[in-house]
Amino acid sequence: MKKIMMAIVATTGLLYTVTSCSSDSKSSTPSPTEKGNIDLEFDQVFGDADLILNTQTNTTSQAEGLKISTVKYIVSNILLEKADGSTFTYPKSDSYFIVDESNEASHVLSLTNIPAGDYTKIHFGIGVDKTQWELGLSGQGDLYTNADAAGMVWTWAAGYKYVAFEGTFTTATVTDDTSFMVHTGKTSDTAYNYEEVTLDFPNAAQVRSDVTPDVHIYADVAKIIDGHHKIKLEDHNSMGMGAMIMGGDILTDIMHNVSEMFRVDHVHND
Repeated sequence: MKKIMMAIVATTGLLYTVTSCSSDSKSSTPSPTEKGNIDLEFDQVFGDADLILNTQTNTTSQAEGLKISTVKYIVSNILLEKADGSTFTYPKSDSYFIVDESNEASHVLSLTNIPAGDYTKIHFGIGVDKTQWELGLSGQGDLYTNADAAGMVWTWAAGYKYVAFEGTFTTATVTDDTSFMVHTGKTSDTAYNYEEVTLDFPNAAQVRSDVTPDVHIYADVAKIIDGHHKIKLEDHNSMGMGAMIMGGDILTDIMHNVSEMFRVDHVHND
């Protein structure tokens, strides 16, 4: 009998494997009061390659070689949407996170107390929106303290850094490693440079009391300067002292690029 059972397993093993890999869903209908959690995992890449800080040379379409030392950005104002268009807005006061490539623990944003349901889309911001900023320092909660500790604040008066992208670069004519710093944020009372992102899920994130979906999001940091708007660091290399991009109208172009650097690779419901 044991040999027969082993034969059955051997001949159907492939079927079981395919089934277990493809059946990543829950069919149960949640109750109206049921709550659960969801994890948003941000994985930084450069084009098709996993991002490795400090040592990896990454080449842009402008033929510039980048060794990236810092990638940080503020994710905010998270909203989850179902197929029928109904939405759940994560509490705004708890909806500010700093993703830091050098800090693996920051890559997963764990959202709790989510109404159970099948979510098919996510909306979120990059940076700090006007409404939150106008609450003032006393209305920021832990945001300012956390951002300051992470080096994501210029000064209180100047505000937050929404994106910090740093390292060194070389070109055909700049042959020595030369520093670059790209920092975005609010630059005036009218230029908030805050961007919103909307991403579709390839399959529903099925939040249940006993199921915490993991939404795996790729962030292609190449697009910060090499997206819709092409930016050559060499053009901003002031007197050979490095490319420092921290203000001006170019930040609008960079934030537009940033808003397009995210995509959902997959969703696990287990």
